[in-house]
Order: sequence, then C-alpha cells, then structure tokens
Amino acid sequence: MAGEDLSAEERRAAEEEADEAEAAMDEAACPPVDFNTFVLSLSTSAIVHLGAAPKEMFGDQDPPPQNLPMAKQTIDCIAMLEDKTKGNLTGEEERLLAQILYDLRMRYVRAAKSA
Repeated sequence: MAGEDLSAEERRAAEEEADEAEAAMDEAACPPVDFNTFVLSLSTSAIVHLGAAPKEMFGDQDPPPQNLPMAKQTIDCIAMLEDKTKGNLTGEEERLLAQILYDLRMRYVRAAKSA
C-alpha cells in the first residue's frame, strides 16, 4: 500500500490535511447558523410536516406522510420565537418571521380543510 511507504511525520501531515479538507467540506455543506437560517430551517420542517415539500428534496425516497399536529407545533414554535424576540430583531428578521408565519398558517388551514 502507498501508506506503508510514508514516514510517521508524513502520515500525520496527510491526516491533518485530510481533516482540514473534511472540515472545509462540512462548512461548505452547512451555511453558518444565524437567526434567519434558524427560522428558515424551522419553516422547512413545518412544510415537510404539512406534506408540501417538493419531492426532489427527498431524492429516491418517498416523502414522509403529512403530520398536521407536528406542523402545528412547529408553527407554534416559530410564533413563540416571534413573541419572545419582539423588539430584539432587525427589520429584516421581523419581516421574515411575519412572512413565514403568514405563509405557514395559510398552508396549515388549507391542509387541515382538505384532511
């Protein structure tokens, strides 16, 4: 094997380089978490529970079944965030929360009526 030809120092350097490359890939795959990213993540979860997520999101797997109680709980969590952070958000963050909550609540009402 090629690894057998390396000295201990070269092996350590190669392992460090591999670790750094893996860390860089992890950072590229996951955006940094800020308030907007967190809220968008929660809203995506609610959309999945509502059964409204695009099929492409699941690749070859079937999307999970609609789960209205979990959708409602997630929407309620976002509403709680809006309430608890009132006065501490930027205008952009306030608008994002308001728009997401409006959209999710309307989707929830439509889903509940058709269920």
